[in-house]
Amino acid sequence: METDSDIALSRLPRHVAIIMDGNGRWARQRGLPRTAGHREGVKSVRAVVEESVRRGIEVVTLFAFSSENWRRPRVEVNVLMELFMSALRTEARRLHENGIRLRILGERSAFPEKLQRRIAEVEALTAQNTRLYLQVAANYGGRWDIVQAARRLALEVQAGRLDPSQIDEHCLAERLSFADLPEPDLFIRTGGEQRLSNFILWQSAYSELYFSHLFWPDFDAAAYGEALDDYARRQRRFGLTGEQVEDRRLTLVDACVG
Repeated sequence: METDSDIALSRLPRHVAIIMDGNGRWARQRGLPRTAGHREGVKSVRAVVEESVRRGIEVVTLFAFSSENWRRPRVEVNVLMELFMSALRTEARRLHENGIRLRILGERSAFPEKLQRRIAEVEALTAQNTRLYLQVAANYGGRWDIVQAARRLALEVQAGRLDPSQIDEHCLAERLSFADLPEPDLFIRTGGEQRLSNFILWQSAYSELYFSHLFWPDFDAAAYGEALDDYARRQRRFGLTGEQVEDRRLTLVDACVG
């Protein structure tokens, strides 16, 4: 009979996506400026990345800055940009030494040129790493992602390289961000809110959702482990019945034993 530990090991998600919510509220509860919560949240990023490596997760995608976040107070936006730049500067070597590849998702042309250059440098430095694929969504929106994919398809049709009748779900998905990676198996949001907030909408169509009441700065390795263990106990159906899924699992087990 499978134990909880057996289940946790055999049913890990390949790809975990996280909305890191609650930094500002964490700071407000402590009488601190919102920006203090963002700075403290960097520790949780490290904890999640380290635990992901330890558990053998293949891909982690973090929602750091949405395309809507530009509407926040200018001081907060500036601090977020400074934190982004600082993190790239201080963490790049550590990521590389630990075999972690970094990719930034989103429309980066809106960032200062210095930040764009630094992003390109860190991506190039870590490009050959395979231990963990870390994606950070910055100036990203799920609707933006779908629109840019649709625009690519339209240009290919206009150029005569693609017939409209060939366009299907697979065709569009190939032109979305990170089409070369598995879609998220587990979608985590911290901070107590229960919404997707325009984050990787298409790719998360069949993701398992997990909402934590903890603010992001309090979401440590143990809390992340609880989310992974909760995922491991779920049955993913993809439109099938529970009986069909179990029958398929048993058939695979018999095939492996045989």
